[in-house]
Amino acid sequence: MSVTTKISRGDGTALIENDPWLEPYAGKLRARFDYYRHVRGKIEANGGLMGTISQGHKYFGFNRGELWEKPGIWYREWAPSPKVIQLRLIGDFNGWSNLGEPLVRDGFGIWARFFPDEQFADKLKHKTCVKLVVTQEDSTTFDRIPAYIRRVVQDTGSNNFSGQLWMPEKPYEFENSSPVKSIGKQGEAGLRIYEAHIGMAQEEGKVGTFNEFTDKILPRIKKLGYNAIQLMAIHEHPYYGSFGYHVSNFFAPSSRFGTPDDLKRLIDTAHGAGIRVIMDIIHSHAVKNTREGLNMFDGTEYQYFHAGPRGHHSAWDSKLFDYSKYEVQRFLLSNVRYWLEEYQFDGFRFDGVTSMLYQDHGLGKPFNGYDDYFGGNIDADALAYLQLANELAHEVKPECITIAEDVSGMVGLARPLAEGGLGFDYRLSMGVPDYWIKILKEKKDEQWNLGEIFHMLLNRRQREKHIGYAESHDQALVGDKTLAFRMMDQEMYWNMNDPSKSLVVSRGIALHKIIRLLTFSLGGEGYLNFMGNEFGHPEWIDFPREGNNYSYHFARRQWSLADNPFLAYSKLQAFDAALQKLDDQYHILTDPLIEQLLLHEENKQLIYRRGPLVFVVNLHPTNSYTDWQIPVPDPADYQVVLNTDAQQFAGPGVVKDPEKFPWLNESAGTRKQSLRIYLPARSAQVLAPVAGQTYRTAK
Repeated sequence: MSVTTKISRGDGTALIENDPWLEPYAGKLRARFDYYRHVRGKIEANGGLMGTISQGHKYFGFNRGELWEKPGIWYREWAPSPKVIQLRLIGDFNGWSNLGEPLVRDGFGIWARFFPDEQFADKLKHKTCVKLVVTQEDSTTFDRIPAYIRRVVQDTGSNNFSGQLWMPEKPYEFENSSPVKSIGKQGEAGLRIYEAHIGMAQEEGKVGTFNEFTDKILPRIKKLGYNAIQLMAIHEHPYYGSFGYHVSNFFAPSSRFGTPDDLKRLIDTAHGAGIRVIMDIIHSHAVKNTREGLNMFDGTEYQYFHAGPRGHHSAWDSKLFDYSKYEVQRFLLSNVRYWLEEYQFDGFRFDGVTSMLYQDHGLGKPFNGYDDYFGGNIDADALAYLQLANELAHEVKPECITIAEDVSGMVGLARPLAEGGLGFDYRLSMGVPDYWIKILKEKKDEQWNLGEIFHMLLNRRQREKHIGYAESHDQALVGDKTLAFRMMDQEMYWNMNDPSKSLVVSRGIALHKIIRLLTFSLGGEGYLNFMGNEFGHPEWIDFPREGNNYSYHFARRQWSLADNPFLAYSKLQAFDAALQKLDDQYHILTDPLIEQLLLHEENKQLIYRRGPLVFVVNLHPTNSYTDWQIPVPDPADYQVVLNTDAQQFAGPGVVKDPEKFPWLNESAGTRKQSLRIYLPARSAQVLAPVAGQTYRTAK
């Protein structure tokens, strides 16, 4: 039966067409899909996915409106606990008096109050700071920050936070729409992501701002050639050192970095430069803080989260959402829509998907069999939520990009909902950076198994798009090391001006480029790099904390290293830009044609093609190959389009590239035609058919 037929049946089993090993799990796939349709059906009966369930931010919190034809501000809050007898709004408009403005409760646990302009125009206005006082039947009172608040600020001279009304008289007007040019489809350039953290993006030892990122960092990203940025730590979070993953206020961009308008300007400017902006969205858990976050909001632990141990993530020390509840679904789905519409983000990288999918959060699981993806350990409500979130995101913005951070390899994660998948556009190839670290730790490069490397980089689910990367922010944190620092360590402090003076540095630079070239060309249908790693940023990331005397020294990026033409950092940066250009010119990331042409373990020789390009890699630490006859897929002359040995990329520069390599009508390997090239030790060349000649015509 064809995929089309199964999709038309709508039974969720079309995934089997791509993966016959799923046949024994057809019933499980149907059950998974039926549960999604069950949840979706309840939503459809109440206005549909684009209805009230994704417009909570337009109802709850503070919104302009009318009552009896009088203009003003509506404030609504969900606090269903029967023990709550009163909610009062307090703030600087009433001197923070607990005798503030009371709200009225309806039968669904929703409290509301209308504040007419004729009474409150001078009180509840733009930048007014507010909190909510909750009173329980035993007279216990506590403060909370409104759940749907759109801005939160830290109180001067303290660690306390307050909500702030963000209602400027003149809302920000975007000048640029999202880039029109499509990416990520076959025949087009691939998705090339520059992962960035606003606060640590500056060289000074401080917290950087949205405006500084816009003015100083965006031009760098544009020059490097990336077509997307992924912004971390956008949700408000009380602890800076959490890297933004312990979220307190889901609708508020972090005030550490500036105002909501500053963030909008950043996105607007990026769009004007042809760069998409992806948000690192955290719907997998929330900070356990009560004064700043959602925990115990109405005095119960089960309002937004699961009660008891199921509501606590033991490894992250955070709270876990109950995705079965309508109001939780509304809160999170509205959050998805809000960031797309209000800030014009172009998509999301969903964090912690593995934790969401499994009731044990995947902790310690090997995930080496399909039984792990079905059965009693799956959180069916979380899985259905992710399907709904993907459907909504693409309904709101058809060109939206959604990426899943999942280490488990969940079946159908990045396949369409109609097939029974979860609807993500991409999944992160999380095993790739772990593999590079493993072999760097355990083996010298002369012991590397090229066949294993080639297989590892291609070991991914068929017909699902992946984001390949050699390292992300995870590998740069304190306690770990970037690839550059792992290979060169303290030698980077002394010999980056002349790598030839240090065998450690010359080796590290050579492998840094080859690892990136292999990962870029084989690791996925998209690519990701964390800021600074492209030029081999030294040292690690360590946010201010008690253990480092609250220093910002390691929570910054040393761009001056990459800008110094006398240091090898600048040349590694140039190599990274050349990789991006390679995809712009030849669209290799979206080309499905990948083929091994030659592999010789003893000589450390690897040749393969992706699309029209031929990648020739020599990982031998000492042997250079002169007049090496290599197979090529097409009877055409070839030219070098990228050479890791080049001096412009911090190589020795011993190869003098000819204008072209004439093809020889002589067999090599499994091919009838070949070339002769010179390839030094620990170097690689990328060859392209000379323009105007035919390729892909011979085997």
